Amino acid sequence: MKNKFLRKISDLTHIHKRAAFSDIPDRLPSRESTFQAIARERYSCRAFRSTPLTDYQVKHILEAARLAPTAANKQPVHVWVVKSPEALEKLKGATDYTYGAPAVFMVGCKPEAAWVRKYDGKNGAEIDAAIVGTHIMLEASALGLGNVWVGSFDPAKIKADFPETEGYEIVCLFPVGHPAAVPGPRHGERQDLETFSTVI
Repeated sequence: MKNKFLRKISDLTHIHKRAAFSDIPDRLPSRESTFQAIARERYSCRAFRSTPLTDYQVKHILEAARLAPTAANKQPVHVWVVKSPEALEKLKGATDYTYGAPAVFMVGCKPEAAWVRKYDGKNGAEIDAAIVGTHIMLEASALGLGNVWVGSFDPAKIKADFPETEGYEIVCLFPVGHPAAVPGPRHGERQDLETFSTVI
């Protein structure tokens, strides 16, 4: 008797969901979101055309970076856009990996201005800079621009050649421009979702 009653309750719940159309997402084929499409298509571009970025493109990338979340909204991050021929040439003294891009976005952080985790003293400045950098990459991709995260550079050389960065630790560089390269052969390789994630 109890099971019969529970079945009826279950049927009523199911009917209610159908009436409210709340179960439609479960019944329709899964569709990729706009964000997922950008994330899937984005790749590390290591060759660029010489075409300069427009002011519109630079502004939109910087705005996406500015809107990035930071721990406790401390915003201990700054972005420099290296795009003049003289500045790009100087930057080549600190890294071999500008790939001919017409602009390189440098992201730095100020640890003393960042949130610190009270339990173990973990400073969030570099994580904040990485989040800002991810926004730079994804917005550049949304604008149809190639980009690549560069972590191989001489921070002391950057500090010496770019006095504007005084007081900040440079965390990452992002060459950005019109791509002159296609994704590498391993671009689509990812762990399957079951290996990558666990629902607890």
